[in-house]
Amino acid sequence: MSYSTQQDVLDFVEDNNVKFVRFAFCDIFGTQKNIAVLANDLPKALEDGVCFDGSSIAGFMKVEESDLVLRPDLSTVTILPWRPTEGRVMQFFCDVEKPDGQPFGGNCRGFLRSVNRKFKKLGITCNVGAECEFYLFENDDRGRPTRIPIDFGGYFDVAPLDAGENLRRDICLTMEQMGMSPQHSHHESGNGQNEIDCHHAGPLKTADNVMMFKQIVRAIATRSGIHASFLPKPLPDQAGSGLHINLSLYMDGRNLFEGDIAPDSIAGSFMAGVLAHSRELTAFTNPLPNSYQRFGCDEAPRYVSWSRQNRSQLVRIPQVKGDNCRMELRSPDPACNPYLAIGLVLSAGLDGIENRMVLSAPVNKNLFDPSMAEGLSLETLPASLEEAVQAAEESEFLRRVLPEQLASRYFTEELKRCEALKHASDPVEYERTHYFNAI
Repeated sequence: MSYSTQQDVLDFVEDNNVKFVRFAFCDIFGTQKNIAVLANDLPKALEDGVCFDGSSIAGFMKVEESDLVLRPDLSTVTILPWRPTEGRVMQFFCDVEKPDGQPFGGNCRGFLRSVNRKFKKLGITCNVGAECEFYLFENDDRGRPTRIPIDFGGYFDVAPLDAGENLRRDICLTMEQMGMSPQHSHHESGNGQNEIDCHHAGPLKTADNVMMFKQIVRAIATRSGIHASFLPKPLPDQAGSGLHINLSLYMDGRNLFEGDIAPDSIAGSFMAGVLAHSRELTAFTNPLPNSYQRFGCDEAPRYVSWSRQNRSQLVRIPQVKGDNCRMELRSPDPACNPYLAIGLVLSAGLDGIENRMVLSAPVNKNLFDPSMAEGLSLETLPASLEEAVQAAEESEFLRRVLPEQLASRYFTEELKRCEALKHASDPVEYERTHYFNAI
């Protein structure tokens, strides 16, 4: 459903027995938040926005200047089908602004929208797809999450080894009901690990879809008495979960990633920019201490390099044709804020285009084997969140592209995460409480 006027939305609410309307947004780390408005109060909320306490949201405002306003994007209206059919629940994704109508620096949707406008000014259309992996775990007899995966299946297995096929089916059907376009679903490498991919779309739509997808997975899993976790590395002896970001660029109707990619072409310069800034972006694409347990194994890269087909690389060019031609960035994980992650990856590619960066030669080796990297002088991704934050704080590129308020508060909150885990009396229990149960 997509509406352009407030009256269209109000008519839909009345025709479909909608009683509650969620105004959804996310904090700077991508954790979804919402406030529900009763349908009778919706006209005023659409007109004036919904005021809320920004000091209670991670990285937003100080107590002495706490008021912020939610402005719904009318094109994102959707019914939540897992909620009751009597007194239905509807949801918008919202932008965040100051009470005087001025832009708010922490409005991550707005940041991604502004980046996409820069590409449009160059006559370039961006398509983005996301491949999101997650784990399914049993709950105990009190309904609390355990670390026991629901099955012992592996990559592409089928039932009975794959115990998640019915749940994935329900997730895909729910996605379709909500106007999303699931493309592939399957059991992943880890015990209890799954993947569902959505068809590509524009950058903002894809980021919204990632947020909605995680909401759907959790809702359907909970309904089945199962805990869904998007933690990057929930089990030390199993594969980590990634959020691979696929990007294609179109100019004059032509996919710039189709065919050979010249080092100094637009697509080549875009890739060069992504590679050049990848270390600086890692604090945003991989925002948890746990994220760094995934790098260098389980099809997650460690080195800053690219190749065709090769899944040990940071950037991979799949061997496909037509509209499927793209670059795949393999480092991000599903704990990231998709608006910031996608926006910054696109900004890095744009920097490559504007500065005419030249793409380096491909590295056609299996870099999961450490011996293969010897003598190549390749940069590595940060080995810890502390190292990633330091690289980001020192980045001249990030100072140019990110609102200062958002960047400084993001880094401050990231370092708090590091210190809290480091000084926890029981780090395993701390991670379970703050991340495994919530991410």
